[in-house]
Amino acid sequence: MRVQRLLSLRPGSRPADRAYRFVNHHGSTLIEVLIAALISGFTIAAGMQLLINQNKNHRIQQGISDMQHNGRVTVDELVDKIRQAGYKLPLGLPALTAWNSDPDTIAVTFLVEPMCTVSLSDPMPQPSAELKCVGWDVSCFTPDTWAYIYDPVAGSGEFFYVTEVQESSMHIQHNLGALSKSYPAGSEVFMLDYYKFYVDESDTAHPSFMMEKNGASPVIYADNIRDLQFRYVMSDGSEADTISLARYVRKVNIKVEAETENNDLFTNDRRRDTLSTMVQVRNLDLGS
Repeated sequence: MRVQRLLSLRPGSRPADRAYRFVNHHGSTLIEVLIAALISGFTIAAGMQLLINQNKNHRIQQGISDMQHNGRVTVDELVDKIRQAGYKLPLGLPALTAWNSDPDTIAVTFLVEPMCTVSLSDPMPQPSAELKCVGWDVSCFTPDTWAYIYDPVAGSGEFFYVTEVQESSMHIQHNLGALSKSYPAGSEVFMLDYYKFYVDESDTAHPSFMMEKNGASPVIYADNIRDLQFRYVMSDGSEADTISLARYVRKVNIKVEAETENNDLFTNDRRRDTLSTMVQVRNLDLGS
C-alpha cells in the first residue's frame, strides 16, 4: 500500500490544500483462487449429479411405463378374445384349448360376424381340388382371407387360404396349398377366427407375448411378458389348470407378469408387475 499525493489544480493552491488518496494495488491471493475453484467444482459436481439422477429417474419411469403398457395390452387382448370363445361355433369344434405349461398357452375359437357358412355339394376328388358349394351363397367369402373346412363325420377340420371366389359357379378356390385330405360332401366351410396365445422364450432375456391367428405365422403382440397363467372355473365351481370339455368352463382367471426392458439403474435388476383379472364366458355352454 502506498500513498499517492494529489495536488489541487486550482491556481494559487497551497500545500495545505493538498488531498491524499489510498490506492490498493494488490490482487487475489493464491489461496483465495483455490478456494473459489474448489467451491465452483463442488457446485458443478452437485449439478452434474443432479442431472445424472434426473436422467436415471426418467429412464426408470419410462421403463416402468412401457412395462405397464405391455401388461395392460396383453390382458386386454386376452379378455376380448376369451369373452368371445364359442360364439355361434358349430358343434364339434373346440371353443377353448388349454396347455398347462409354464408359461401357459391358450387357444380361442369363435365364428366371425356376419355369419358366413356353406356346405360342400360334391366330394373333393383330391386335396387340391376346388370346393363346390352349389346351392349356397358364397359371396360372403373374400379372396386373400382364411376360412375353415370341417368334416362333421370325422370330427376334424383345418384352415385354408381362399385365393378366389367364383360366385356364379359357387366354387371356392385354394390354389396356394392343398388340404390335408379330400373332404366329403356335406363338409362345412365357414369363416371363423382361431387365436392362439403364448409366451415365446427363445430370447430368454426378452420373452414376448405371441399371437397366432388362423394358422398364420405368429406375431409379437407385446414385449417383455415373462409369465402367463390361466385357471379355469368349471360349471360345478371347481377350478382346474387345463380343460377336458370346454362346454363346462364358465370363467377364466388370467395372470400376466410383465417386466422392464432393462435392469433398474439403482437396483441392478428388472422390475416386474403382475396383472390379474377374471373373464366370464357366456357361449361355451352352447358350444363344444
